[in-house]
Amino acid sequence: MSQSQHGSGARLAVRSPQNLVSGLILIGAALFVVWMLGNLSQGTLRVMGPAMVPRWTAAAIGLFGAVLVVMGFTQEGDALERWHLRGPAFVLAGIVLFAATIRQPGFIVAAPLAMIVAGFGSREVRPRELVIFALVMTLACALLFRFALNQPIPMLVLPAFSINL
Repeated sequence: MSQSQHGSGARLAVRSPQNLVSGLILIGAALFVVWMLGNLSQGTLRVMGPAMVPRWTAAAIGLFGAVLVVMGFTQEGDALERWHLRGPAFVLAGIVLFAATIRQPGFIVAAPLAMIVAGFGSREVRPRELVIFALVMTLACALLFRFALNQPIPMLVLPAFSINL
C-alpha cells in the first residue's frame, strides 16, 4: 500500500532547486533590509522619508523571491550549479566602498567607484564601457536624487580644499 493510501499526505518535491534557493536568498535579503530600516521614517508620497524607496524595493524583491520559491516546487528547472565567489565578492566590495566613501569624499566619488569595482565581478567586463557606464549613471543619479527629488546627498566633500557640495 502506498503512502497516499494510508492518508499520510503527499510530500512536496523540489522541482527546481535553483529557483528555490534563489527565492529563499531574496526573501532573506529583503527581510534583512526591512529590519535594518526599522528606525528610519518612511514618510509620505509628498514628503519621502529615507526609508521609503529602500523599504518598498525590499518588499518587491521579497515578493519576487516568494514567486521563485513557489516556482521551485511547481515548475521544472535547473539544478544547483557550482557557486563562484568572484561576482559576490566584487559586488560586496563595491557596496563596502560606497558606504565608506559616501560621506567623504561624497557621491561623485563613491558611486562610480562602487560601480566600477562591482563591475569587475563579471569575467566579461570591458573596462572602458564600465567606466563610461559608471560616469553616466553617476550623473543620472546625482541629477535624480539631488535635484529632482531634493535629497540631501553629499556630492563632493573635500575639507582640505573647503569644498562641500
